[in-house]
Amino acid sequence: MSATVIEAHALRKEFTVRVRAGRLRRHKRIVTAVDGVDLRVERGEMLGYIGPNGAGKSTTLKMLTGVLTPTAGQVRVCGLEPVARRTRLALRIGVVFGQRSQLWWDLPLRDSFDLLRHVYRVPAADHAARLRRCRDLLDLDAFLDTPVRQLSLGQRMRGELTAALLHGPQVLFLDEPTIGLDVVSRQAVRGFLAELGRTGDTTLVLTTHDLADIERLCRRLVVIDHGRVVHDGSIAALHSRYGSRRLVVAELDVALPEPPTLPGAPLQRVEADGHRLVYALESAGAAEVVAGLAGLATLRDISIVEPDIEDVVARLYRSPHPV
Repeated sequence: MSATVIEAHALRKEFTVRVRAGRLRRHKRIVTAVDGVDLRVERGEMLGYIGPNGAGKSTTLKMLTGVLTPTAGQVRVCGLEPVARRTRLALRIGVVFGQRSQLWWDLPLRDSFDLLRHVYRVPAADHAARLRRCRDLLDLDAFLDTPVRQLSLGQRMRGELTAALLHGPQVLFLDEPTIGLDVVSRQAVRGFLAELGRTGDTTLVLTTHDLADIERLCRRLVVIDHGRVVHDGSIAALHSRYGSRRLVVAELDVALPEPPTLPGAPLQRVEADGHRLVYALESAGAAEVVAGLAGLATLRDISIVEPDIEDVVARLYRSPHPV
């Protein structure tokens, strides 16, 4: 079996919209939502697929899952053409979209899971084993017998994740899985997805506006803007490409009359009346900077601040030609 589970080449999706032209007339206009996306995802990857509103994230996912037919390009998921083989593909993928539910609103959660076993024709032993694992990792037992309509948002999302995994999909597509969740539910979902990724059994494609999800879960990040991929690589590579750097924050007992210049670590700012110096790590390492400062002043405290992915992604979006 091929290690590649998602292949897309020059993927394009256009929509025709009607625009008012005067009081009585309308004319058609073509809007390109996805414009030549190339994507290759290997089995077991955890891929973050992000972009601003209207960038083409959800449209891409809908083409990958067979909901939308591409205007142009080629796409295969689990070796199948998504639209032409949509029924067979449904047995190999799991989907959690916030606006669509796989659960039966008036039934207890347990009954929804049992019905899904029959829908996907999952052997009873396999279904029981997967449900047991989800019950343990997502702490489902307290509300398994509660009707879905009475569940909190966090409980329902944990139920949706379980429902999407009971048939053992090769790929799990997630669209904003932690949006609106309380802190406890968010941690439970992230922990569960991290454990899912560690086993390597399921490929995960995650779209989200919560970049903390991406940092905690995904080694690879694909950024799409105006329908085109503008970054495909690690988060570290994104930081490096757009000038985001780790910072050393030094708290001094006594302010120096002139902040020292340190090779490979430019001074970013001086705070607290000179008692706090902030340096950016370029070619120098943190240990070198700390040693250099310790030789010039008495240090009260020292800390390393990791770069903020939200800042670097915002910088990428503002770039006029992010290529």
